[in-house]
Amino acid sequence: MDSQHFYSHGKLLITGEYLVLDTAKALAIPCKFGQHLEVKPSKRDFSTWVSYDFQNQIWLHLEFDLLDVITQKLQGKNDVEHRLFQILRETSRLNPDVFTQNYEFKTQIEFPKNWGLGTSSTLIANLAKWADVNPYKLLAKTFGGSGYDIACADSDSALVYAIENGTPRVETAEIPNFIKPFIYFVHLEQKQNSREAIANYRKAKPNSLGEFVSKINSITDEFQEVNTLEKAHKLIANHEECLSEILQIEPVQSRLFPDFEGSIKSLGAWGGDFVMAICEADPTSYFNNKAYKTILKFEDMSL
Repeated sequence: MDSQHFYSHGKLLITGEYLVLDTAKALAIPCKFGQHLEVKPSKRDFSTWVSYDFQNQIWLHLEFDLLDVITQKLQGKNDVEHRLFQILRETSRLNPDVFTQNYEFKTQIEFPKNWGLGTSSTLIANLAKWADVNPYKLLAKTFGGSGYDIACADSDSALVYAIENGTPRVETAEIPNFIKPFIYFVHLEQKQNSREAIANYRKAKPNSLGEFVSKINSITDEFQEVNTLEKAHKLIANHEECLSEILQIEPVQSRLFPDFEGSIKSLGAWGGDFVMAICEADPTSYFNNKAYKTILKFEDMSL
């Protein structure tokens, strides 16, 4: 059998972080950066897994017997190996016919791992394609989360994602052309653990959750039709205020960028990864002066 190649897009969650876990509508975009997976039968009596980073440097190289992994005889010597072997075991449970022999696996990401664009979700999506299993089920059995990142993996446009009665619902969306030139993505150089962030959110959820979900749904809808900077700033401020009240965390703009002329919104897990800045003038020099060096225009990040 020849080698097989799979590819999935990274993601950014524009609205609905955390509350997407509780039926809120979330606006998300697939990114120009993603992850590749190549699989081919092994000619040896063991499997190999080699992962390359965006600079084409190997960051993970393993040799193992798949049967030992599937039967849990092999657990992994560290957190990375343990997590990978867990993913392979769950893949096998979802499709017992997939691991009929040993294989050579090769992955490569197109972005720095600390960017938070979906190193894990793109791997799950790629493996699910290869093994012909439901990616949402594979995600649920491994990393957990809402699944919006799985929806982005194969999307070629912005989307609105929601969970209805436990089932993912995905609709095509559009970021208005008007606002795109004013959107920038800034990396805060602090990788966040999504699983820990979700656990903290679960502890902080208020009794009036339905009211917050309704507010976020309205913001998600309105952002898709925004046609003035004033409106965009208002929507961002309202969204940050909602999540700040729930999480009891100060919004990133008042905490780090109180003098910024525009609006700044956390994306995904609060406290790290990327933030979205909306402003009239190019903010590169502003963020550079505060020691933030990774600033991408909307067109450079989004498909």
